[in-house]
Amino acid sequence: MKKAEVKFENITKKFNETVAVDNVSCIFEAGTLTTLLGPSGCGKTTSLRIIAGLERATSGKILVDNEDVTILPATDRDVSMVFQSYALFPHMSVIENVSYGLKMINVNKEEYTEKALETLKLVNLDGYENRMPSELSGGQQQRVAVARAIVLKPKVLLFDEPLSNLDAKLRRQVREDIREIQQKLGVTTIYVTHDQEEALAISDKVIVMNKAVIAQQGSPKDLYNFPKNKFVANFIGDANDVSAEIINKQSDTYELKLAEMSVKIKSNQDLNGKVTLALRPEKIKIKRNNDNNCIHATIKNASFVGSSYQYILNSKIGNLYVVSGDTNDVFKVGEEVFLSINEKDIKILSD
Repeated sequence: MKKAEVKFENITKKFNETVAVDNVSCIFEAGTLTTLLGPSGCGKTTSLRIIAGLERATSGKILVDNEDVTILPATDRDVSMVFQSYALFPHMSVIENVSYGLKMINVNKEEYTEKALETLKLVNLDGYENRMPSELSGGQQQRVAVARAIVLKPKVLLFDEPLSNLDAKLRRQVREDIREIQQKLGVTTIYVTHDQEEALAISDKVIVMNKAVIAQQGSPKDLYNFPKNKFVANFIGDANDVSAEIINKQSDTYELKLAEMSVKIKSNQDLNGKVTLALRPEKIKIKRNNDNNCIHATIKNASFVGSSYQYILNSKIGNLYVVSGDTNDVFKVGEEVFLSINEKDIKILSD
């Protein structure tokens, strides 16, 4: 399958006075899976539709494989899209659905039947070719929709919230299937979701969008471990946003006062006065003994959620949300405890 780089150059899309995408520039690398992640109305689906040719950009340029496709119709872009609703033809069998696109471009019957059967095998649906969509589960219907898109061997494969109609367990299975197929084919894939766990699990790169612009982009690990601002810290996983005071600075190392704790953190930002920090809930350790440099806190709430305990604690820097994998040694509501945090797990946010 062909691999193509997709490039946005200063793309803006307006619907009357509403700016859906605001001067966005980014690259979707050839052969990778990039996720556009963000809340409803952030511009992610509009961006996907602009790539597909279903929306025309108000200004800016889209390049696919270095070819300017900004004003090309959807049919001339060599791009396939998998929709949230599957959009299968209910009156056609599975094989008829999968081979439909090939028939439309006048591939002969023997060839399109062979290609459709090969593709059904790739999505683990061999033997299902004569079934009707109504005889399939939601996960199977989604895989038929994927097969119909990839049988055309497109340069770019697009997914618009493909798992939102499936239950949680099936979502996990189908997202693994999609990732496996993408890696087998090596096709450039752009995937839209508002589900951060989904984005982290399947992506080579995540582009987080907020209010029509890119808030941050990078590998799933980088975004989780090094969020730049409160929005990204809270949208990719959970975070406690807390305020700390700068008490000393030497070169690029800042000494911060965080309640009773003092920490040293490197940053190339020019900071003074107070800063906002992101503390991941699973990185905060709860202890019964104060072994220096801890934050004193009181357990306010404790919830058992199967694989972990979730605590809300009251401290001098406000309420903190903490997740502990220890489900045996449990802290009780009202218990006074001490919190320790490794300095490398504390991130300074730009806002």
